[in-house]
Amino acid sequence: MNTQTTPSPQFYLTAPAACPYLPHEMERKVFTHLVGPRAAEMNDILTQGGFRRSQNIAYRPACESCRACVSVRILAQEFEPTKSMKRVLAANSDVIATEFTAQPSSEQYSLFRRYLDFRHQQGGMSDMTVLDYAIMVEDTHVNTRIVEYRRREEGSGLEQRPKGELLAAALTDTMSDGLSMVYSYFNPDLERRSLGTFMILDHVRRTKALGLPHVYLGYWVQGSRKMDYKTRFQPQEHLTPRGWERFDPSSMPESPHD
Repeated sequence: MNTQTTPSPQFYLTAPAACPYLPHEMERKVFTHLVGPRAAEMNDILTQGGFRRSQNIAYRPACESCRACVSVRILAQEFEPTKSMKRVLAANSDVIATEFTAQPSSEQYSLFRRYLDFRHQQGGMSDMTVLDYAIMVEDTHVNTRIVEYRRREEGSGLEQRPKGELLAAALTDTMSDGLSMVYSYFNPDLERRSLGTFMILDHVRRTKALGLPHVYLGYWVQGSRKMDYKTRFQPQEHLTPRGWERFDPSSMPESPHD
């Protein structure tokens, strides 16, 4: 007799496709749906087990011949910014970060589109429409928020939606053990601000304020230049076959940033 009160998640495997990070490699993913009253609980368990969320799907790599994708999380309570990170914080001292429910706007999409056209012209998201963006933001059954980063303007106080140019935004899940940065984007013309780094630093600050231990950054792929930035945020843990283990940055080539 089946005594289960709730159905177990069903997992599926994608067909092989070209890897977006490493040339000459093929990727496959295992995935399941995050729906129903247990979605938030399942998202916590699966994220802690190396999955990522995209809309109402949780997925992780299941490649046959490659194990390059490694789940990374920052140990927020131990984190201290480096000298270069302090310069990033100073460069963005005029930025206001405001958290909202996961609702899309035309202003967000305009910035998102600008980011994709500059950074990911050949990526799988390159042809996303405004409807696709709205689904990406809204299609969630977990505790998802969107953080907007705006340049402070005179007259911007503590009102519900501050004035000022939208510089960046981050779609973020709040979990039982921290924050998971699902997707973030920024104005690519403002390279000197290092807005990608700034958003991660802000999420570390938010996680510390919540008294939670982790900021999940998704996958790091050694050998992929676009992923190199993730190992700069120390201390951090990587998910290995033995579980989450503290990463030793001395095993990596010296970074030119610090």
